[in-house]
Amino acid sequence: MTSLVFLESAEGKIKKTSLEAVVYAKAIGSVVGIALGTVDKAEFDLAGKYGAEKILHASDPKLDHPVIQAFASVIAQAMTQENADNLILANSSLGTPVAAKVAVKAGAGFVSNAVELPNTSGGFVVKRSIYTGKAFSFVDMKSPKKVIAIKKNAAELKETGGAAQVVPFTPSLNDADFNTKVLSTEKASAEVSLPEANIVVSGGRGLKGPEHWNILEELARTLHAATGCSKPVSDMGWRPHHEHVGQTGVKVAPQLYIAIGISGAIQHLAGVNSSKCIVVINKDADAPFFKAADYGIVGDAFDVVPKLTAAIKSAK
Repeated sequence: MTSLVFLESAEGKIKKTSLEAVVYAKAIGSVVGIALGTVDKAEFDLAGKYGAEKILHASDPKLDHPVIQAFASVIAQAMTQENADNLILANSSLGTPVAAKVAVKAGAGFVSNAVELPNTSGGFVVKRSIYTGKAFSFVDMKSPKKVIAIKKNAAELKETGGAAQVVPFTPSLNDADFNTKVLSTEKASAEVSLPEANIVVSGGRGLKGPEHWNILEELARTLHAATGCSKPVSDMGWRPHHEHVGQTGVKVAPQLYIAIGISGAIQHLAGVNSSKCIVVINKDADAPFFKAADYGIVGDAFDVVPKLTAAIKSAK
Protein backbone atom coordinates (compact mmCIF):
# COMPACT_ATOMS: atom_id res chain seq x y z
CA MET A 1 0.00 0.00 0.00
CA THR A 2 1.45 3.34 -1.08
CA SER A 3 0.70 6.58 0.75
CA LEU A 4 1.38 10.07 -0.57
CA VAL A 5 2.25 12.52 2.21
CA PHE A 6 1.87 16.27 1.79
CA LEU A 7 5.01 17.83 3.30
CA GLU A 8 3.65 21.16 4.48
CA SER A 9 6.42 23.72 4.92
CA ALA A 10 7.04 27.24 6.14
CA GLU A 11 10.10 29.36 5.35
CA GLY A 12 11.69 26.35 3.66
CA LYS A 13 11.28 24.04 6.65
CA ILE A 14 9.01 21.00 6.72
CA LYS A 15 6.61 21.22 9.66
CA LYS A 16 6.90 18.75 12.50
CA THR A 17 3.28 17.71 12.03
CA SER A 18 4.09 16.70 8.44
CA LEU A 19 6.99 14.56 9.65
CA GLU A 20 4.50 12.88 12.00
CA ALA A 21 2.36 12.23 8.91
CA VAL A 22 5.37 10.53 7.29
CA VAL A 23 5.80 8.25 10.32
CA TYR A 24 2.04 7.53 10.30
CA ALA A 25 2.13 6.62 6.61
CA LYS A 26 5.26 4.48 7.01
CA ALA A 27 3.41 2.31 9.51
CA ILE A 28 0.84 1.58 6.79
CA GLY A 29 3.18 0.90 3.86
CA SER A 30 5.53 2.67 1.46
CA VAL A 31 5.76 6.48 1.53
CA VAL A 32 6.11 9.08 -1.22
CA GLY A 33 6.32 12.70 -0.09
CA ILE A 34 5.11 15.71 -2.06
CA ALA A 35 6.70 19.11 -1.36
CA LEU A 36 5.51 22.35 -2.95
CA GLY A 37 7.42 25.56 -3.57
CA THR A 38 10.79 26.44 -2.09
CA VAL A 39 12.01 23.88 0.47
CA ASP A 40 15.53 23.49 1.92
CA LYS A 41 17.23 20.38 0.53
CA ALA A 42 18.31 19.33 4.03
CA GLU A 43 14.63 18.98 4.92
CA PHE A 44 14.26 16.19 2.38
CA ASP A 45 17.00 14.25 4.17
CA LEU A 46 15.02 14.65 7.38
CA ALA A 47 11.83 13.36 5.77
CA GLY A 48 13.80 10.38 4.49
CA LYS A 49 15.01 9.53 7.97
CA TYR A 50 11.41 9.38 9.16
CA GLY A 51 10.36 7.00 6.40
CA ALA A 52 9.85 8.78 3.06
CA GLU A 53 11.36 6.64 0.30
CA LYS A 54 10.79 9.14 -2.51
CA ILE A 55 9.91 12.85 -2.53
CA LEU A 56 8.28 14.67 -5.42
CA HIS A 57 9.33 18.32 -5.42
CA ALA A 58 7.14 20.76 -7.34
CA SER A 59 9.44 23.77 -7.03
CA ASP A 60 7.51 26.24 -9.21
CA PRO A 61 7.66 29.68 -7.46
CA LYS A 62 3.89 29.99 -7.94
CA LEU A 63 3.58 27.36 -5.21
CA ASP A 64 5.51 29.38 -2.63
CA HIS A 65 2.20 30.82 -1.42
CA PRO A 66 -0.38 28.42 0.03
CA VAL A 67 -3.35 28.69 -2.35
CA ILE A 68 -5.68 25.86 -1.37
CA GLN A 69 -7.18 25.13 -4.79
CA ALA A 70 -3.77 25.11 -6.51
CA PHE A 71 -2.21 22.89 -3.83
CA ALA A 72 -5.12 20.45 -4.09
CA SER A 73 -4.76 20.24 -7.88
CA VAL A 74 -1.03 19.52 -7.69
CA ILE A 75 -1.40 16.92 -4.94
CA ALA A 76 -4.23 15.18 -6.82
CA GLN A 77 -1.98 14.96 -9.89
CA ALA A 78 0.81 13.48 -7.77
CA MET A 79 -1.59 10.99 -6.23
CA THR A 80 -2.61 9.83 -9.73
CA GLN A 81 0.98 9.66 -11.02
CA GLU A 82 2.14 7.55 -8.08
CA ASN A 83 -1.06 5.47 -8.06
CA ALA A 84 -1.18 6.15 -4.33
CA ASP A 85 -3.81 4.37 -2.26
CA ASN A 86 -3.82 7.06 0.43
CA LEU A 87 -3.09 10.72 1.00
CA ILE A 88 -1.85 11.41 4.53
CA LEU A 89 -1.35 14.97 5.77
CA ALA A 90 -1.48 17.09 8.90
CA ASN A 91 -4.81 18.33 10.22
CA SER A 92 -4.07 22.07 9.91
CA SER A 93 -5.60 25.30 8.64
CA LEU A 94 -4.00 24.48 5.27
CA GLY A 95 -3.93 20.69 5.30
CA THR A 96 -7.58 20.04 6.13
CA PRO A 97 -9.19 22.12 3.32
CA VAL A 98 -6.60 20.81 0.86
CA ALA A 99 -7.44 17.26 1.95
CA ALA A 100 -11.16 17.81 1.39
CA LYS A 101 -10.62 19.12 -2.15
CA VAL A 102 -8.22 16.29 -3.04
CA ALA A 103 -10.77 13.76 -1.76
CA VAL A 104 -13.38 15.18 -4.16
CA LYS A 105 -10.95 15.19 -7.10
CA ALA A 106 -9.78 11.62 -6.40
CA GLY A 107 -13.19 10.21 -5.47
CA ALA A 108 -11.69 9.20 -2.13
CA GLY A 109 -13.08 8.71 1.35
CA PHE A 110 -12.03 11.43 3.77
CA VAL A 111 -11.40 11.39 7.52
CA SER A 112 -10.07 14.35 9.51
CA ASN A 113 -8.85 14.58 13.11
CA ALA A 114 -7.40 11.04 13.02
CA VAL A 115 -5.71 10.27 16.34
CA GLU A 116 -4.36 6.73 15.86
CA LEU A 117 -3.07 4.41 13.18
CA PRO A 118 -5.88 2.66 11.29
CA ASN A 119 -7.04 -0.75 12.47
CA THR A 120 -6.69 -3.03 9.44
CA SER A 121 -7.57 -6.31 11.15
CA GLY A 122 -11.11 -6.27 9.78
CA GLY A 123 -11.16 -3.47 7.22
CA PHE A 124 -9.65 0.00 7.44
CA VAL A 125 -11.02 1.63 10.59
CA VAL A 126 -9.79 5.08 11.58
CA LYS A 127 -10.30 6.54 15.07
CA ARG A 128 -11.02 10.25 14.97
CA SER A 129 -11.61 12.97 17.54
CA ILE A 130 -15.07 14.60 17.51
CA TYR A 131 -16.98 17.24 19.49
CA THR A 132 -13.79 19.27 20.07
CA GLY A 133 -12.05 16.28 21.62
CA LYS A 134 -14.84 15.25 24.00
CA ALA A 135 -15.51 11.96 22.18
CA PHE A 136 -14.19 9.63 19.48
CA SER A 137 -15.77 7.99 16.45
CA PHE A 138 -14.57 4.99 14.46
CA VAL A 139 -14.87 5.26 10.68
CA ASP A 140 -14.60 2.19 8.46
CA MET A 141 -13.18 3.54 5.20
CA LYS A 142 -14.37 1.29 2.36
CA SER A 143 -13.35 3.41 -0.64
CA PRO A 144 -10.30 2.26 -2.68
CA LYS A 145 -8.71 5.71 -2.26
CA LYS A 146 -8.44 7.30 1.17
CA VAL A 147 -7.53 10.76 2.47
CA ILE A 148 -6.59 11.04 6.14
CA ALA A 149 -5.78 14.26 8.01
CA ILE A 150 -4.07 13.41 11.30
CA LYS A 151 -4.05 15.42 14.52
CA LYS A 152 -0.79 16.46 16.12
CA ASN A 153 0.81 13.63 18.16
CA ALA A 154 -1.15 10.95 16.27
CA ALA A 155 2.22 9.36 15.52
CA GLU A 156 5.39 9.44 17.59
CA LEU A 157 8.38 10.80 15.72
CA LYS A 158 10.83 7.92 15.23
CA GLU A 159 13.55 7.55 12.61
CA THR A 160 12.63 4.47 10.61
CA GLY A 161 14.03 5.23 7.16
CA GLY A 162 17.13 6.37 5.33
CA ALA A 163 17.87 8.58 2.33
CA ALA A 164 14.91 9.63 0.20
CA GLN A 165 15.12 9.90 -3.58
CA VAL A 166 14.18 13.46 -4.56
CA VAL A 167 12.46 13.67 -7.95
CA PRO A 168 11.48 16.95 -9.70
CA PHE A 169 7.73 17.11 -10.27
CA THR A 170 6.24 19.38 -12.92
CA PRO A 171 2.46 19.43 -12.53
CA SER A 172 0.00 21.09 -14.86
CA LEU A 173 -0.81 24.48 -13.30
CA ASN A 174 -4.18 25.93 -14.24
CA ASP A 175 -4.51 29.72 -14.02
CA ALA A 176 -8.03 29.25 -12.64
CA ASP A 177 -6.52 27.59 -9.57
CA PHE A 178 -4.74 30.85 -8.78
CA ASN A 179 -7.78 33.12 -8.78
CA THR A 180 -7.12 33.63 -5.07
CA LYS A 181 -4.13 35.92 -4.55
CA VAL A 182 -2.09 36.10 -1.34
CA LEU A 183 -1.52 39.84 -0.90
CA SER A 184 0.36 39.73 2.40
CA THR A 185 1.20 37.40 5.24
CA GLU A 186 1.36 38.40 8.90
CA LYS A 187 3.47 36.05 10.97
CA ALA A 188 3.53 35.60 14.71
CA SER A 189 6.73 36.98 16.18
CA ALA A 190 7.05 34.37 18.97
CA GLU A 191 10.27 32.38 19.22
CA VAL A 192 8.27 29.14 19.23
CA SER A 193 5.26 28.63 16.95
CA LEU A 194 2.15 27.99 19.05
CA PRO A 195 0.55 25.29 16.83
CA GLU A 196 3.87 23.44 16.51
CA ALA A 197 5.05 23.74 20.12
CA ASN A 198 5.69 20.71 22.32
CA ILE A 199 5.23 22.85 25.43
CA VAL A 200 2.78 25.75 25.82
CA VAL A 201 2.61 28.16 28.76
CA SER A 202 -0.65 30.15 28.85
CA GLY A 203 -1.90 32.95 31.08
CA GLY A 204 -5.31 34.30 32.00
CA ARG A 205 -6.86 37.18 33.85
CA GLY A 206 -5.30 35.85 37.06
CA LEU A 207 -2.08 37.59 36.00
CA LYS A 208 -3.95 40.89 36.56
CA GLY A 209 -2.41 42.80 33.67
CA PRO A 210 0.06 42.75 30.74
CA GLU A 211 2.78 44.25 32.92
CA HIS A 212 2.97 40.98 34.86
CA TRP A 213 3.50 38.73 31.83
CA ASN A 214 7.26 38.69 32.37
CA ILE A 215 7.01 35.84 34.88
CA LEU A 216 5.14 33.70 32.33
CA GLU A 217 7.57 34.60 29.53
CA GLU A 218 10.54 33.71 31.72
CA LEU A 219 9.03 30.28 32.44
CA ALA A 220 8.36 29.79 28.73
CA ARG A 221 11.96 30.69 27.80
CA THR A 222 13.27 28.29 30.42
CA LEU A 223 11.16 25.47 28.98
CA HIS A 224 11.68 26.51 25.32
CA ALA A 225 7.90 26.80 25.18
CA ALA A 226 5.39 28.85 23.21
CA THR A 227 3.22 31.39 25.03
CA GLY A 228 -0.56 31.48 24.85
CA CYS A 229 -3.46 33.17 26.59
CA SER A 230 -7.18 32.94 27.25
CA LYS A 231 -9.75 34.78 25.10
CA PRO A 232 -10.51 37.52 27.67
CA VAL A 233 -6.80 38.35 27.81
CA SER A 234 -6.53 38.83 24.03
CA ASP A 235 -9.87 40.69 23.94
CA MET A 236 -8.56 43.18 26.50
CA GLY A 237 -5.41 43.71 24.46
CA TRP A 238 -3.06 42.33 27.09
CA ARG A 239 -1.67 39.86 24.54
CA PRO A 240 -1.85 39.61 20.71
CA HIS A 241 -4.78 37.70 19.24
CA HIS A 242 -2.54 35.08 17.63
CA GLU A 243 -1.78 33.82 21.16
CA HIS A 244 -5.46 33.20 21.94
CA VAL A 245 -5.87 29.48 22.70
CA GLY A 246 -9.36 28.01 22.61
CA GLN A 247 -12.30 26.90 20.52
CA THR A 248 -12.38 30.20 18.59
CA GLY A 249 -8.61 30.68 18.68
CA VAL A 250 -5.63 28.35 18.19
CA LYS A 251 -6.23 24.71 19.06
CA VAL A 252 -3.10 23.12 20.48
CA ALA A 253 -1.98 19.57 21.27
CA PRO A 254 1.40 19.87 23.01
CA GLN A 255 3.11 17.31 25.19
CA LEU A 256 2.72 19.74 28.11
CA TYR A 257 0.22 22.57 28.59
CA ILE A 258 0.66 24.86 31.61
CA ALA A 259 -2.34 27.09 32.43
CA ILE A 260 -1.59 29.98 34.79
CA GLY A 261 -4.43 32.02 36.22
CA ILE A 262 -6.98 30.60 33.77
CA SER A 263 -10.31 29.50 35.24
CA GLY A 264 -11.00 26.94 32.53
CA ALA A 265 -14.06 28.02 30.56
CA ILE A 266 -15.40 25.32 28.26
CA GLN A 267 -14.32 27.29 25.17
CA HIS A 268 -10.72 27.30 26.38
CA LEU A 269 -10.78 23.62 27.33
CA ALA A 270 -11.99 22.76 23.82
CA GLY A 271 -8.76 24.19 22.43
CA VAL A 272 -6.38 22.34 24.76
CA ASN A 273 -7.98 18.99 25.60
CA SER A 274 -5.76 17.12 23.13
CA SER A 275 -2.70 18.02 25.24
CA LYS A 276 -0.83 15.01 26.59
CA CYS A 277 -0.39 16.55 30.03
CA ILE A 278 -2.13 19.59 31.56
CA VAL A 279 -0.77 21.46 34.58
CA VAL A 280 -2.96 24.12 36.20
CA ILE A 281 -1.74 26.88 38.53
CA ASN A 282 -4.58 28.85 40.14
CA LYS A 283 -5.25 30.28 43.59
CA ASP A 284 -8.93 29.33 43.30
CA ALA A 285 -9.20 25.69 44.38
CA ASP A 286 -12.66 25.51 42.76
CA ALA A 287 -11.49 26.65 39.30
CA PRO A 288 -13.09 24.33 36.69
CA PHE A 289 -9.71 23.80 35.01
CA PHE A 290 -8.57 21.55 37.88
CA LYS A 291 -11.12 18.92 36.78
CA ALA A 292 -9.33 18.62 33.43
CA ALA A 293 -5.80 18.83 34.87
CA ASP A 294 -3.32 15.99 35.24
CA TYR A 295 -1.52 18.04 37.89
CA GLY A 296 -2.68 21.10 39.79
CA ILE A 297 -1.09 23.66 42.07
CA VAL A 298 -3.39 25.74 44.27
CA GLY A 299 -1.47 28.94 44.89
CA ASP A 300 -0.80 32.51 43.84
CA ALA A 301 0.85 32.61 40.40
CA PHE A 302 3.12 35.47 41.50
CA ASP A 303 4.55 33.19 44.16
CA VAL A 304 4.41 29.80 42.40
CA VAL A 305 5.66 30.64 38.89
CA PRO A 306 8.99 32.30 39.83
CA LYS A 307 9.74 29.39 42.20
CA LEU A 308 8.86 26.88 39.47
CA THR A 309 11.10 28.68 36.97
CA ALA A 310 13.99 28.75 39.45
CA ALA A 311 13.56 25.05 40.20
CA ILE A 312 13.64 24.15 36.48
CA LYS A 313 16.77 26.25 35.93
CA SER A 314 18.41 24.56 38.92
CA ALA A 315 17.50 21.11 37.61
CA LYS A 316 19.04 21.94 34.23
